[in-house]
Amino acid sequence: MRLSIEEVSYSIMETTIVEDISLQISSGQFVGLIGPNGSGKSTLLKAASRIAEPHTGSVHLDGQNLYRLSPKQTAREMAVVSQETSLTFDFTVLEMIWMGRHPHKRLFQGDTAKDRLIVNHALERVEMKGFEDRSFMSLSGGEKQRVLIARALAQEANIIILDEPTNHLDIRHQLQLLDLVKKLDITVFTALHDINLAAMYCDYLYVIQNGRVVAFGTPETVLTVELIRTVFGVETEISIHPITKKTHITFLAHL
Repeated sequence: MRLSIEEVSYSIMETTIVEDISLQISSGQFVGLIGPNGSGKSTLLKAASRIAEPHTGSVHLDGQNLYRLSPKQTAREMAVVSQETSLTFDFTVLEMIWMGRHPHKRLFQGDTAKDRLIVNHALERVEMKGFEDRSFMSLSGGEKQRVLIARALAQEANIIILDEPTNHLDIRHQLQLLDLVKKLDITVFTALHDINLAAMYCDYLYVIQNGRVVAFGTPETVLTVELIRTVFGVETEISIHPITKKTHITFLAHL
């Protein structure tokens, strides 16, 4: 499942939020989007997930214009996990996960044995068995994120878009969540706040600043002292972690 963003721009009133951004996400890649607060990460993810249609440019999903597909067609291929999930009514964990089956249903079609197997498997994969009757709103931040991932799994989506999924989670739950997503073996496009987590988990990175992509490539090639100084305004020391063998950034001081 390939996602292609081509010369996308989006403005609010007279303010340009993202400008002429192009990027490619190949099937099976775990692609991270990093940049300072206010750089346009969330806006770009919304454009890529059919939430906010870009004013110029296009988004293609496996060669098809995303904004020419129906919402149901899109939901069969793409799942979105936002930073915040606001609900008018509370639902149980099981009800939240069953929502992932809706794109595959005809009007008034009942649930099948296959549906139940998919939902149960999604619960097991996120280790939320035993929580089926719990109120979603009563869960911790980490538990809520896992339920939303399970809903995406029940959706049988081939690509998942996550907007800073580790926000408001402690480090243990951040690692648990990213470990889970990494093991899903599907295409992932995510904005991440923590650069070291991006370096650990992402196959490929796009760096965005002031609404434009300023660098892209593997974490090893993109994350340099010069880039982090320019984009984030901090001095760093960059090394290869002796245990993870991944790029590791030590932050030294603000400029």
